[in-house]
Amino acid sequence: MSASPAPNSSSAPSALPALSPSYRLPWVIIAIALLALTCQFALPTVLLQPWVSLIVALLGVFLLFQTTVIRLVFEAQALVVYRNQTVLRRFPYQDWQSWSIFWAPVPILFYFREVKSIHFLPILFSPRELRQQLETHLADLEKAAPATTTP
Repeated sequence: MSASPAPNSSSAPSALPALSPSYRLPWVIIAIALLALTCQFALPTVLLQPWVSLIVALLGVFLLFQTTVIRLVFEAQALVVYRNQTVLRRFPYQDWQSWSIFWAPVPILFYFREVKSIHFLPILFSPRELRQQLETHLADLEKAAPATTTP
């Protein structure tokens, strides 16, 4: 029986390809912050204050950095999260209960639930590749149904 590396151990990413990074979400957040900053003089409201725009821009820069260093790799038995060459965490498929990609027109958030916890990740990688890998590795798992209101 082989032991998997500890979550913080350093190891080279597996031969499996990582999901392609997608810089769309960070750049959109930065653009919104800059637009809010330039519009603050025309529409003075609390939401368009310079400090709010700065915080939103910093969030966008943080996500931009994370997009360059974080990688998701779908291995045979688990989803593995890497920071550069270091394994941050393994999520064994056997522990998954459901998953969902929120807001289909412009995917912004990936949700999955394990037996003992739930996880939310911003979409910093190709949503098409993510969905394809999820459907491949978790074909028998039901996707989480988005909350809907019925009349």
